[in-house]
Amino acid sequence: MSDLSDLYQEVILDHNRRPRNFHVLADASHSAEGYNPLCGDRLTLYLKLADGTISDVSFEGAGCAISKASASMMTDAVKGRTMMEAGALFERFHKMVTTPPEQPVEDMGKLSSLAGVREFPVRVKCASLAWHTLKAAMEHKSKVSTE
Repeated sequence: MSDLSDLYQEVILDHNRRPRNFHVLADASHSAEGYNPLCGDRLTLYLKLADGTISDVSFEGAGCAISKASASMMTDAVKGRTMMEAGALFERFHKMVTTPPEQPVEDMGKLSSLAGVREFPVRVKCASLAWHTLKAAMEHKSKVSTE
């Protein structure tokens, strides 16, 4: 179990150090700003839709390692998916990070590296900020807060 925990920590550190899709998407069709007042994480998420599919997605902002890593992994996970698929992925991710730590959760590949936040409830908001911002952007809402 320790090896798996070490691997998960490395995935989070890698995405924090070298976030994927970290730039302004100039031709975005949707965007939203997300804010976590508890620890000060802020991000802007950009979506480009083509025929109901997320053809491109990016983000910019500043926050803790968990927040930035989650945003990076989320952009990788939703690119190429339909809005409905991205919404379903949001629900699965949210369930994973809010399930009590003693209960098993679905394996979500690299996203599972963020399941450890369940043991630290205050960090759940860090991990879920990008996901709530994605949902806001898909619903044409310009701002969202974790409070």
